[in-house]
Amino acid sequence: MNDAVFQPLAECGHTGQSDAAAYQRRWLVVNDAGQWMNRALCPRLADVAVELRLGYLVLKAPGMLRLDIPLDVIEDDDSVRYQIRLGGQEVDVIDEGELAAAWISNVVGFPCRVMKVHPDVAEVNWD
Repeated sequence: MNDAVFQPLAECGHTGQSDAAAYQRRWLVVNDAGQWMNRALCPRLADVAVELRLGYLVLKAPGMLRLDIPLDVIEDDDSVRYQIRLGGQEVDVIDEGELAAAWISNVVGFPCRVMKVHPDVAEVNWD
């Protein structure tokens, strides 16, 4: 029996799906100042449930329609690529767009965006 749990969207819900291991903390939520939101800063992130389904990261929250974000997209559009400060390092991230931003902002109650850690980033220090 495997009791491993994974958190594809950092600080949000967990999933025990084994295929989620490859996506452990690949997404995160940042505020409009580009600061990473953890549960200490934004407790409502705990309301977001996650699962992987048919090639998508599926996000659900009370009172919201689900949001599906494609898991594996070739990151070749530099206009949505940013750098944020995370755990004392600069990390390349990809903005998941206006729909994801509106969705997570509605869940947490203030302007935020969903970002994906760029696939070229080897490791992130989440401290």
